[in-house]
Amino acid sequence: MKLLHIFAAALALSVSAAAMAHDASEKISVLQDQMLKNAPGKKAMMIEVDYKPGQSSIAHKHDGTAMAYVLEGEVTSQVKGEQAITYKKGQFWYEPAGSEHLVSKNASKTKPAKLLVFMVLSPDEQVLIPLKN
Repeated sequence: MKLLHIFAAALALSVSAAAMAHDASEKISVLQDQMLKNAPGKKAMMIEVDYKPGQSSIAHKHDGTAMAYVLEGEVTSQVKGEQAITYKKGQFWYEPAGSEHLVSKNASKTKPAKLLVFMVLSPDEQVLIPLKN
């Protein structure tokens, strides 16, 4: 159990470091990281993403499947091959594993926005992989 807590803390630090390294804009917090008993070799993560007014993420992809729910404000999201959509508080979307997330940004220049992201991935898969331009 202690090893699991150390692993979760290290993962939280690596996700936060990745966020700071790529843009230092959004704040990423790992709320939960749990191995799934009913899906051997997979884990579920709950991640909170806080955007200040006008902030955005760099283009990226996720190894795992992601589902996002807007907790606060409005977030514009675009996955490669699809149109950009602005989601309001209470709305949500799904991203299949490996999708290229070209746009993820706070739609407002004056109000903050917050997402709750639920992911399913293997322990060795990366949460966020910056795309090369």
